[in-house]
Amino acid sequence: MLLLGPPLFLFVLITWQVVVDGPLVDLDERLSEDLVRPDRASELLADLGNVQVAVPALVIALAYVARRGRATGTDRWWLPPAAGAAAMALVPALVAPLKEWTDRPGTPAVPPAVGYYPSGHTTTAVVAYGAATLLLLPLLRSPAVRRGLVVLCGALVLGASFGLVRRGYHWPLDVAAGWCLGAVLLIGLWLLVGRSGRRGSAGTPGPRTGLG
Repeated sequence: MLLLGPPLFLFVLITWQVVVDGPLVDLDERLSEDLVRPDRASELLADLGNVQVAVPALVIALAYVARRGRATGTDRWWLPPAAGAAAMALVPALVAPLKEWTDRPGTPAVPPAVGYYPSGHTTTAVVAYGAATLLLLPLLRSPAVRRGLVVLCGALVLGASFGLVRRGYHWPLDVAAGWCLGAVLLIGLWLLVGRSGRRGSAGTPGPRTGLG
């Protein structure tokens, strides 16, 4: 549970600064001015955080994990994919009220509007690609493939984050808050699935192992 402390603390700190218009917000706006350079490449990168792109990737991973677990007779094979889906469902449930409460305006690169904090696209990317990676890693035997999957996950999340800031869709702090919120959900997923896996390995064998 201690793992949840740092991302929660950072999220609370950033949110407090956004709400009170603190010094971090001034720094954030100056940084955005230096980074925003809207172009086609940044727009394509930002699209990696779209629900239409990230969620189908997660769904494919969840379907594979469920099918693999059921085929091998894993005890409670349904729990990891169900937990991954729940983590994804929590993203809009958490982000939407936070956007309404903080009421933060967008950058000068987007039409005048409010509700940009935290970045839902960033949180979606972190949870979708991160949950897919967490659930697929135990099923991969090759260390090289495992490393490649982690690198791919990091590249997708960082690419989406950079694109959102570069295109001007979000302030850097919006994206940083999305990282923190996504990290909290992924740590919760890891703790739930990890504990379940440890109980399953130490407890009663599954019904399809032939030993029960």
